Amino acid sequence: MDGKRVTLFALIVVVILAAIGLTTPQLVKNVRLGLDLRGGFEILYVAEPIEAGKPVTRDSLRETAKSLEKRANSSGAEEPEVTPEGEDRIRARIAGVTDPDKVREILKKPAELTFRGPDGTKEMVGSDFKEGAAQVSFDPQTNTPVINIEVNDKEKLRDVSQRLLNQPLAIYLDEQQLSAPVVRAVLSDGKATISGNYSYAEANELAATINLGALPLKLTEKYTQSVGATLGLKSLEETVKAGIIGSILILLFMIVVYRVPGVIASITLITFSWMLLGVFNLMNVTLTLPGIAAFVLGIGMAVDANIITYERIKDELRSGKSITSSLKAGSKNSFRTILDANLTTILVCAVLYFYGTGSIQGFALTLLFSILISFITNVFLARLLLDLLIRGRIVTKPGYFGVKEAEIRAL
Repeated sequence: MDGKRVTLFALIVVVILAAIGLTTPQLVKNVRLGLDLRGGFEILYVAEPIEAGKPVTRDSLRETAKSLEKRANSSGAEEPEVTPEGEDRIRARIAGVTDPDKVREILKKPAELTFRGPDGTKEMVGSDFKEGAAQVSFDPQTNTPVINIEVNDKEKLRDVSQRLLNQPLAIYLDEQQLSAPVVRAVLSDGKATISGNYSYAEANELAATINLGALPLKLTEKYTQSVGATLGLKSLEETVKAGIIGSILILLFMIVVYRVPGVIASITLITFSWMLLGVFNLMNVTLTLPGIAAFVLGIGMAVDANIITYERIKDELRSGKSITSSLKAGSKNSFRTILDANLTTILVCAVLYFYGTGSIQGFALTLLFSILISFITNVFLARLLLDLLIRGRIVTKPGYFGVKEAEIRAL
């Protein structure tokens, strides 16, 4: 027996299992659950401009989505997801709310951009500004970012600037104050410059908001799905229960059929699940039922990788080769098969992600990460651990692989 290799094997296994045991409770606690698992609602909006004939641009769609997200946050929703889709749609997923109707009412109002005087009077609104005219430039004297704007009605801007000379004209989006620049001169040419202590990013965001106000979008609910908190909790409990039972059956199958390699496969499958959970935490992924389905499918594919490898090794043993030679040949031949099978799945995941929406994208992303992590754990780590046992002279008989002596053919 080679003590160094056996010790290294034991050390790797102990470190992995200790890390899993210590970190898994926190990882599970930090997983974000989608509305189908914790309750909430999902709305798909169709966006169109209030003024007929105007286009719905990608920028206006994105800024509208940001406005909806801010509204959802202000209503008390926890980490809402609001994303633009396609050319004229916005999908909002709001989980963990107690009054969905109230939140929906808040969300469906058109975003209102207003310029208000010191007394709160709405002096100008978003449609007073020329479409796309708000641009960021730099003050030649201070080299700080400023926003150049232009209005449709020169006389209106002149009148407002004359009445509010040396007074603030605050910019609001809904009821949130974005900025409060002071009117420094009477503006008679329909143009103005907004200056202040802005960073370049802040100036860009303010310019985009003003441009959005010049092209407000009307939102119509196309699709609505509501999931009660009780139903979501029940779905989660049943899914977890099914996953635990399925995982136990898989591990027992691997150990009974493949003996020592089955034990190693069990270790790598547990490691695979732990690493995938860690990736979810690092990327702040929201876990939904389709995501869990992809997770389970990933476990199945990881099991397939182990089965392909061990069956190839058993075939080599049955042909009369030594255990070391069988490991090399079986691992090499199986790797090609595993790689080809997973590459096709990766291509499908890419297509689903780029052309799908919402939960389909979540399914594709989860499955993609499952494949990549499976290569690390169930191909490379499994081979390393098995190689250490074989070279450490712990695994010395074909029976440890589930191969009977009678099955071995003479060379």
